[in-house]
Amino acid sequence: MPLWIPVTIFAAFMQNLRFLLQRHLKVTTLSTGGATWARFLYSAPLVAMIVIAYAGLSNQNLPDPGGRFWAFVVSGALAQMLATMCVVALFAHRNFTVGITLKKTEVILTALIGLIILGEAISPPIIAAIAIGFVGVVLLSDPPKTDVALPWRARIFNVASGYGLASGVLFGISAVGYRGASLSLDQGDVFLRAAFTLAAATAVQTVTLGAWLAWRERGEITRVFASWRVSGLVGLTSMLGSLGWFTAFTLQTAAYVKALGQIELVFTFLFSVFWLKEQSTAKEIGGILLIVASIGLIFLGSL
Repeated sequence: MPLWIPVTIFAAFMQNLRFLLQRHLKVTTLSTGGATWARFLYSAPLVAMIVIAYAGLSNQNLPDPGGRFWAFVVSGALAQMLATMCVVALFAHRNFTVGITLKKTEVILTALIGLIILGEAISPPIIAAIAIGFVGVVLLSDPPKTDVALPWRARIFNVASGYGLASGVLFGISAVGYRGASLSLDQGDVFLRAAFTLAAATAVQTVTLGAWLAWRERGEITRVFASWRVSGLVGLTSMLGSLGWFTAFTLQTAAYVKALGQIELVFTFLFSVFWLKEQSTAKEIGGILLIVASIGLIFLGSL
């Protein structure tokens, strides 16, 4: 089995857990910006220590990043930061399962962005898998029948859909940006290049969003530090998940990684049913089954 497959599954699980913790912060303590910043603040120093320790233990020199690296990292970091804020804001409009599902438009968008920017094409079996997964996403994203009936324009053009589409575009840009940044480094093994790219990205995100909060949301930084018990877990799960994603992006094209990463929706569904006790419809269960079929095709097509 190619290494990128188990690494991606691990990353998807940790990302799901991190979003669950961020959801708790969003609905109980922090603003959208604060819940997003908590992720970067508490993971940045951990990643930096891992990079330094791993380079020393493996007797490798730290990579020497150039202008191409920083262009990819900054664009990816800012896009991921805004995408995360969109997902956290989405929690106020739909339940946890649908909220995470709406952002999964990133799978198709990542394939398109990767083709345009990096020239990375994908095979027909993976295209078919992405298409099947997208149908599952549509089923999961459809509003429950118990909601108030709305005209079709209101069902498509609404705040939740806007946040979902925006996060999909932005996550696609960040995935391609991070892969481009990692591939631009000419020193270090796969893990060192992935971790170094992650350290640079989280540093940019911590400083940028921290400055924004200090300017626009007075007192929010204090609340983030006060919520250190949960925020620290957000940072830890973010670090573990991001290390997985960045390593997978270094090993395989972003579209393949994001396509397999749809397994996060299965984890989300299980969390929603067994932890949050949210009710799921037959349509949502059908969507999950299609996503499972999509993951199976990706797995077979990658062997």
